[in-house]
Amino acid sequence: MNVESGTPEGFPAQEPGESVYVETNGVRLHTVQAGPEDGPLVVLLHGFPEFWYSWHDQLRPLTNAGYRVVVPDQRGYNLSDKPKSIGAYDLDTLARDVVGLIDETEAEKAYLVGHDWGAMVAWWVALHYPDRVEKLCTINVPHPHVLGRSLRRHWDQKLRSWYVVFFQLPLLPELVSRFHGWDMLVRTMRRTSLPGTFTVADFERYREAWGQPGAFRSMLNWYRAMVRSRPRPKEMRVTVPTLVVWGARDKFLRKSMARESVNLCDDGRLMLCEDATHWVHHEEPVRVSDALVEFFDE
Repeated sequence: MNVESGTPEGFPAQEPGESVYVETNGVRLHTVQAGPEDGPLVVLLHGFPEFWYSWHDQLRPLTNAGYRVVVPDQRGYNLSDKPKSIGAYDLDTLARDVVGLIDETEAEKAYLVGHDWGAMVAWWVALHYPDRVEKLCTINVPHPHVLGRSLRRHWDQKLRSWYVVFFQLPLLPELVSRFHGWDMLVRTMRRTSLPGTFTVADFERYREAWGQPGAFRSMLNWYRAMVRSRPRPKEMRVTVPTLVVWGARDKFLRKSMARESVNLCDDGRLMLCEDATHWVHHEEPVRVSDALVEFFDE
């Protein structure tokens, strides 16, 4: 591991954390790490189109509770390596990145939390490497089997996922998204979240991450790899204790998938946030952080 001195650029001064670069699964990932080095390991996985900063509200509550928190820029994002091939972003590879990250911390297991694409990776790790996961928390992305079934059976979910088809086009999504200072991404995040969820300063940080050389192409390659490989998990049921957190006003995903996902867990529970959206950990940071600490401490 290579530890960068000081706090990450643009990081709120009042928050804990230092930049650490970690070699895992053939790539070099930038991470932010905080909390006691001997504390139980928590790994937080961001989704699209965010980066490690998406979890800044959860860092202090988790570190205050005694946990060692590791938050990567997942491959292709922000300051992490950005392989050029689409095949470098399939779910099996992304899951191995996380397992390698756990290995590098010399922990046997991690409390694993993911939102959006990070939740899909977290589900995949729990299904294929259950011995490396102490507990699992997924936020606003369903179990992969539930998502696949919903896309096959429900036209409303297909319509909600229209952007996945758009992202398959070569070059055009990259060009359109970058236009006018990433205006399309900013408007989408604002339109699908509660008013005031994201600040001007937040979007300055996101624009900087999106503008890293090769980053946005790599971010879209996650979607391209999923469509090309059509992954199916080897196991159906999740055996580790699981908390599904769901913002009920999600404009991207059907609410019914939350309960369907819990039903595929041997020890699962659902925390439904009726007034929150897809961005629930931003909109209700205290409630989500408290729920994580309580779930991990049980």
